[in-house]
Amino acid sequence: MEKTMLNKLIFFTGFTLLGILALQVSLTQLVGSSVKFTLFDAFAPIAGAFLGTSAGALAVLIMQGFHFVTNGMNFSDPGALIRILPIVFAALYFSKKMSLNVFIPALAIIAFIANPIGREVWYFSLFWTIPIACYFLQERWLLARALGATFMAHSVGGALWVWFVPLPAAVWAGLIPIVIMERLLFAGGIMVTYLAVNNAFAFLNEKLKFSHKFPVQERNVLGRFQKKPAQ
Repeated sequence: MEKTMLNKLIFFTGFTLLGILALQVSLTQLVGSSVKFTLFDAFAPIAGAFLGTSAGALAVLIMQGFHFVTNGMNFSDPGALIRILPIVFAALYFSKKMSLNVFIPALAIIAFIANPIGREVWYFSLFWTIPIACYFLQERWLLARALGATFMAHSVGGALWVWFVPLPAAVWAGLIPIVIMERLLFAGGIMVTYLAVNNAFAFLNEKLKFSHKFPVQERNVLGRFQKKPAQ
């Protein structure tokens, strides 16, 4: 029992360290803030799939907390603080199908429209019907799972942003094409990252004869790495 817990702790630590490294790779900058999107945004959502729902969310919090402390981020910038929660909810969404995956985007839509500026661009919140729709397909299609996760993050971030970082309605409207391109990019990144990690773990399980096996989701493993039925 103690050995199993130790193995899980080692894996949790290693996975968290990979996330911290991913935070160092910048991809694009968030409008209205000094905050940048990084490779972490593609890596962090898959944490729950390999660590479990609660452990995955905790790992994401630790990754971001470490990044905040070591990089001296400006805590007076609401954008920096708002970046914490969205990615945690993305990890929760990607980990498994649950009612939270519908409830949170629906709540984000209500919160956005409740804001005076949000009401002017209410149609912006229609993006957040995507994770609700993807909820019904996320166990069948990896693309739905990834799209749902990245738009879950977007819904939480958008609902907080409209209240704490005032932007004119015209800016929100102008962001629509950017959001489409950006979220498709991140959904693709999440899919590629997940498949790469899942198959890497399957490969290691096949090649390394350790008693402890890396967590692998068999349905997304290449044929050559899948477990062969016992003869």
